[in-house]
This record gives sequence, structure tokens and C-alpha cells, in this order.
Amino acid sequence: MTIAPPEGPAAPVRARPALLTPAPTSSPRPQAPPLPPVRRTPLAVSALIAVALTAYVWAAHGAKPGVLLLLGLGLGVALFHSRFGFTSAWRQLIAVGNGSGLRAHTLLLGTTATMFALIIGTGTGLFGAQPAPSAGPLGVGLVVGSLLFAVGMQLGGACASGTLFAVGSGQTSVLLTLGGFIGGATLAAWQFDLWKDLPAWEPVVLSDHIGWFGSWAVTIVALLLIVLVTRRVQARRNPPPLGVVPSARTAAVRAVRGSWPLAAGALALAVLGAGVLLVSGGAWGITSAFSLWGSELVGALGGHPENWTWWRQPGNAEMLAGPVLADKNSLTDLGIMVGAAVAAALGGTWALHRGIPGRTAVAAVLGGVLMGIGARLAGGCNIGAYLAGIASGSLSGWVWGAVALAGTWVGLKLRPLFGLGNPEPGDGVC
Repeated sequence: MTIAPPEGPAAPVRARPALLTPAPTSSPRPQAPPLPPVRRTPLAVSALIAVALTAYVWAAHGAKPGVLLLLGLGLGVALFHSRFGFTSAWRQLIAVGNGSGLRAHTLLLGTTATMFALIIGTGTGLFGAQPAPSAGPLGVGLVVGSLLFAVGMQLGGACASGTLFAVGSGQTSVLLTLGGFIGGATLAAWQFDLWKDLPAWEPVVLSDHIGWFGSWAVTIVALLLIVLVTRRVQARRNPPPLGVVPSARTAAVRAVRGSWPLAAGALALAVLGAGVLLVSGGAWGITSAFSLWGSELVGALGGHPENWTWWRQPGNAEMLAGPVLADKNSLTDLGIMVGAAVAAALGGTWALHRGIPGRTAVAAVLGGVLMGIGARLAGGCNIGAYLAGIASGSLSGWVWGAVALAGTWVGLKLRPLFGLGNPEPGDGVC
């Protein structure tokens, strides 16, 4: 007869590392409601536009613009399905201390920085592209521009990428934000002589001083510190959980119809953004296209934007003279809107929003104008200056992000003037 050895003390349960444990909230996150049925008509229309536009761009301008448009479509799908926000992430952190959105930013930034280091550090590019880091000068324009942009985000209800995917999903109020955005970016280009000589220092790119590995390592350490700080802030303030959106019940269906976890969205956006760098040689950007679209409209109405100093700058003249559907940022911007429309229709949530309150409409236009002007002054938006700058190891990206946090606080103070609410500690979700 076999006698079992006496049982010893139970093995201790290993606690998960602090970085992997869920950050506390005042209540559990509610369950997501089921997805509504597919919106067949919007899906058919948006899918037809996607196919026709891709076929035209590929035939008229070649494979490189065609691939950029496809990457834009993918960015739109990822942005919508994950509801990946910059505006809401900063608002939730400042208002109630919920850092979940900002921690998703760190995953996006860290993954993008890793890919940028590999691509730029090895000089790898497609279609003959020579990849280069995205870096801006350090000066008054960067500080004032990022501050204005952050205030505009909170009034307009979306950032640059958020504006595009919200418009694609049928959010009419954000269409007003986009109109103001284009107007502000065009106004800033027209009045370039007023601000082009603001005091500034040359860009600082870490890889120029400590190499690409050193730049990547410093960036990752800084991002980990942000994760730790936001977790400590969240533990102290115990905020409401993030809100939920309709979601499919199984992972297979969720991959196609949504909604995706923020982490999945961050990884998808990083891969697609790296694809833009590989194909074009430049980082994913958004707002230069808005200056181009507005200036093209001015030209169509009888103006002469080609005489503006902005469009005489190196690289800008070629952009204005060339076809819009061959411009890198225009292609990805259009792709984001169409891709988001496809994703929203698949998710059953595509809908036009009617009956916009007057104060909300004013805030949307004003916020868009501030973002357009701010993006030109700062040399980019939350994508071109913040994401691409930090991922490139540029000090300008970190300055942009820090000032944007301060601008978010200002924007939160202004939102109630336009009838816009802010998250409160006693809310069920933020």
C-alpha cells in the first residue's frame, strides 16, 4: 500500500507585478451592452467609397499613395473600434484622476518608439523612402501652440485623429470641429509672417547624442515612470471607471465588429503608424493636410495661396502644387474617415447626430479653430508633434505633451461656459 507523503504548507500565491494589476476605481466597470445590428446601407456606401477611392489613387498616382490610403483605412478602423482617444484620456486624468487612457498612450508611444528606432536606426524604407525622425524646434511657438491645441481639444470634443474618426462615424457636431480645424490651420498658414520669427532653439533629438538604442531606452524608462505616477494618482483619487461602448461577446466577432481593448488599439495604431514611416519616410501626421485643403478652397474661390509665405517654404510649395490625392497626410486623413465609417457601420453604431445645441456648436467651431492655429504654431498635433515627436526621441514631443496637460486643465475650466460637462468623482463612469 502506498502512503501519500504528508502535505506541507500551501505554496504562496504569487502576486502579479504592480504594473499588471488593475488600477483601482470607485466601482467596477459596467458590462458593455450588446452590439446593435450591422448598418447595411452605411456599410455598403462606405465600403464602395473605400474601394473606389483606393482603385482611383492606385491607378492615377501609383502604388505608394495607394498603400498610404490603405494604411489610413486601417488607422480609421483601429481608432474607431478601440475608441482610442487623446482628448478624453487627458480630461479623465485631470478631472478625476483616471489614468487608464494615458497609460494606453504610453503603450502606443513605447511600441511606436521601438519601431521607429528599428526603422530609422537601420535606414529601412520602402519605395525608396529614407526614414527620418520627426522633431520640432523648442520655443514660444511650441508652447503657445500646444496650449491652444489642448484648450481647443476640450472645447471641440476631439483631437486631430479623434476628429477624423468621429466625423467618419457620423458625429455631426464634430463635423463643425473639423470645419473650424481646417479654417484655423488655413488662417495660420495665411498669417505665417506674423509668427514665423517667434524665438526658438534648434530641435533636440536624443539619437544625435546617445544613439538610437540610448534614445529608445530613455524613452521607455520615461514612459514607465508615467505609468507608475498615473497609477499612484489613480490609487489616491479612486476615480470612476471608464465608460463602456457596445461590444461583441466573442473575440472573433469583436475583431471585426468591435469594441477593442485600448491596448489592442494602441498596438494596431503603432504598427500602422510605423507602416506610414516605412512607406513614406515620414511619420504619420494629420494637420498639414488641413492647411492644404483650406488653401485649395481659397484658390478655388479666386484667392492666391501660392503667394503666401507659408507655401513658399521648402517642401510646402511642392505640396500645394501637387494633387491632393498624392499628399501623404491627405491620403491617411481621408482613409481614417472612410475606415471609421466602415467600422462604425459594421458595429451598428453609425448614425448622424441632429439637433446640436447652439453653445455646443459654437464650442465645436471655436475648438477646431484653436486646434488648427495651435497645430501650425507647434509644428503638429497630438499625432505629428506628440506621438511622432516622443517616438522619435525628440524633446519637442515631451514639451508638447506636458503643455497639453496644462492646456487640458484650462479647457476643463472653459467647458461649462458652453454647456459641456466634465467628469466628477461621484459619476458612475468617466
